[in-house]
Amino acid sequence: MKTRLHLSDDHAEERGGRQRSAGLSVQLGIAPSNVAFDSEALDTRIASFARLWPVIVMASVLSVAPTMSWIASQAGGMITLIAMAVLAIIPFVIFYVGPVRRIQPHLRIIALALVSAALGAGCGRLAIAISTSDSYSAAQLLFICASGFVIMGALARLPVTMLTFTTALIAMVVISLQSSLALIILMPMELCTLLVAIASARSDFSQSRSLWKAELEASRPARLLDELENSGSAWFWETDRRGRILYLSARIATALGKRPEDMVGRPLASIAAEAKDGNSATVGERTIPFLLSTQTAFSDLSIRAASNDERWWSVSGRPVYDRFNQLRGFIGTGTDLTEIRRSEAEVARLARFDALTGLANRAEIGNLLRQALLGQGGVTRPAALFLIDLDRFKNVNDTLGHPAGDALLKQVSQRLTNVIGSHGHVGRLGGDEFKVVLPGKSSRSQIEALAKALIESVSRPYLIERNQVSIGASVGIAIAPDDGRNDEELTRNADLSLYAAKAAGRGVHRFYEPIMHAAADRRHMLEQDLTEAVERDGLRLVYQPVVSCKGERVTGFEALLRWNHPLHGPISPGEFIPIAEESSLIERVGEWVLRKACEEAARWAIPARVAVNVSPTQFANPAFPNLVAQVLAQTGLAPQRLELEITEGVFMAEGSNAERQFETLKRIGVRLALDDFGTGYSSLGYLQRAPLNKIKIDQSFVRGATRGDNQNAAIIRSIVTLAEALGMETTAEGAETEDEIELIRRLGCSHIQGFYYGPPLEVSELINKMGLDGNAANKVGHKVSRAPRLTVLRRAQLMIDGKPVMVRMRNISETGAMIEMAGYIPPGTTGQLAIQDGPVLNVRCAWWSEQKCGLAFDAAIDLGWLAAAQQQRLAGATG
Repeated sequence: MKTRLHLSDDHAEERGGRQRSAGLSVQLGIAPSNVAFDSEALDTRIASFARLWPVIVMASVLSVAPTMSWIASQAGGMITLIAMAVLAIIPFVIFYVGPVRRIQPHLRIIALALVSAALGAGCGRLAIAISTSDSYSAAQLLFICASGFVIMGALARLPVTMLTFTTALIAMVVISLQSSLALIILMPMELCTLLVAIASARSDFSQSRSLWKAELEASRPARLLDELENSGSAWFWETDRRGRILYLSARIATALGKRPEDMVGRPLASIAAEAKDGNSATVGERTIPFLLSTQTAFSDLSIRAASNDERWWSVSGRPVYDRFNQLRGFIGTGTDLTEIRRSEAEVARLARFDALTGLANRAEIGNLLRQALLGQGGVTRPAALFLIDLDRFKNVNDTLGHPAGDALLKQVSQRLTNVIGSHGHVGRLGGDEFKVVLPGKSSRSQIEALAKALIESVSRPYLIERNQVSIGASVGIAIAPDDGRNDEELTRNADLSLYAAKAAGRGVHRFYEPIMHAAADRRHMLEQDLTEAVERDGLRLVYQPVVSCKGERVTGFEALLRWNHPLHGPISPGEFIPIAEESSLIERVGEWVLRKACEEAARWAIPARVAVNVSPTQFANPAFPNLVAQVLAQTGLAPQRLELEITEGVFMAEGSNAERQFETLKRIGVRLALDDFGTGYSSLGYLQRAPLNKIKIDQSFVRGATRGDNQNAAIIRSIVTLAEALGMETTAEGAETEDEIELIRRLGCSHIQGFYYGPPLEVSELINKMGLDGNAANKVGHKVSRAPRLTVLRRAQLMIDGKPVMVRMRNISETGAMIEMAGYIPPGTTGQLAIQDGPVLNVRCAWWSEQKCGLAFDAAIDLGWLAAAQQQRLAGATG
């Protein structure tokens, strides 16, 4: 095939050939045309001219042969002969020497024209010399004339050389004779030669252009197909009437590990890998041999290539018939589907599996759950569902960064997969939430053992970026068909059980119980009613005094939020504050508390400080410092009288801007206190980052500090020493008895807060009972701590006004117990407490705080039954 030109060049040249009229110099070949094909045509003419040049040389030799001895005897004769020999050799250099052949064609033609001119001048000079010599003969002159005719005929292949030869010959004759008659006679001959040369050049040029255009049109389909095939976009095949390959694109043969000639004669079906059913490629149930045998056209037939690597092709073809309507064979095309198949497979994988962990994603694990539940005739099959939430995962993200969090999720996913194994399927719902589907019937004990193993595995330490990380997991469990007959019911109930597991302290599992619905309904009801309470000013504040250890003077009050529901009575802050945080009401509630506390404190008779709790969500709002400044300006409260209590959560919020918030608040002039210090992480880095004025020691360290069986006193002393070194005050929370007060003073705390100085009161009561018109603190607590308590974790039922309430008992003594419960009980309320595996006791509510309630027994009890019950349970577990 002729050297292929780029398609864009072909189109450009074609347009140029139509639009550009070539000049005479271009037609004669002595000037470039800037059209590639013209150069190729000139190359072709030079090649054919080269074949005639030996004829010209021979004619030249014959012209001088009869007179060679005479020429050699003349002065300068030998030089003339040598010059003519050189002239005869120069064109051979132009024709056959590689570097010269690569010179532009028009430059080579100019060189040939100059050689022809020199040759013509030599012939003319020879003819004049012979005709004027004494030894002149007619035969010699005839030799010269005959040779000239031959040379003219040969030079006519390149008209410009013929023209230069004739012009030089005539010019030499005219110059030599110096005769006007010669000029008159020879000028018509020159003119005729010029006309012939021009006509011949134009004819050659026009014929070359026509041939070029015809070839361009004829070869365009072949060139386009060649370009398409070589670009890899498509490939071609052809078979005979028996379906045997006559032609197959070379790259397809290479992909099959064969040479193109090796594929000729093989069945077309041999390019496809055999399927499991033995067929090489199918469209529905139709194979390639079937389609060929039935002379049926087909398109977009997907086949897997018979190659070592996984490769897919799309093949189309049609039958070809001769003029007698007899089948000649098939022709067709193919395209590579490999990358498309891979992309489709990746898209399908991403649509079903989590990109980070490789587990089933939300949609896929949902499908697996529906398949596990779907039985014949619409009957729900047995299955169990785990909803898993990682505990403290957010802390890892916040402290080590999201890449570390991603690495942790991968390890957690691997552990979950290892624990569940062949029992079921593990999926990731997103974030740190996972879902496990256990198809088939399993006993409750088997499910519980699996949940415990899962929690234990997830809770083992991890090594992330050379850091040891510990997290936990809470698991909610729902079992079909008892807990739900479809995927939606089962998922909703598993979510309720997960909520219960997290509320129970995390790191535990909980099975679904119908009572959880009531709790969920209550949360939903409280969320709606809390929104209305915020809008209608249905909340109120009470204040608990903060007393200085020196002189027992009231230095401030902590504002505590209370909500008296119009139907359900007092609602515990421990119940409605988490609801506010989950429902995004916390910022509105926080703003109301801040305004109300500042308004009431501004009217107090003494300049005592007021402490306001700030949630991490509220603190993280960049507009929070502006809100504080606005409230202080509107209420007229001095900035130094406002103390904002924050927790560790403000440091751990995602994208925390705590340092900027601290700096702005300190410029306003308010005080900052770190609440609940000693719980959580209690990182010393927080104390370094925050310009705190006070550390509040959590009440869990204060209660029981007077007993010698724990390290609470040593912990309090360490915190006090640290605070003093940093120039901070300390407040011990939860002081209830006089001996605790004395211990707190000895340990060096600067302030005390607790029920020893009375429960939280409203402003009107503060003036009467806490001496706001003076600031002396009233003592209302006991002198000594209560009887020794035993830590327990036991269910119980509290009966109040004939209504049972499920509670969890945390500790017990001979005279009372502490329980955890969702609702609020006013102090002084009486009822009955039925303890699991224990007695039924008459009780009275001594105090209530943050979902915890202190119950006093009507009469002291003997705790011997507790040890007996524990032994009995142990014997039952080992029996």
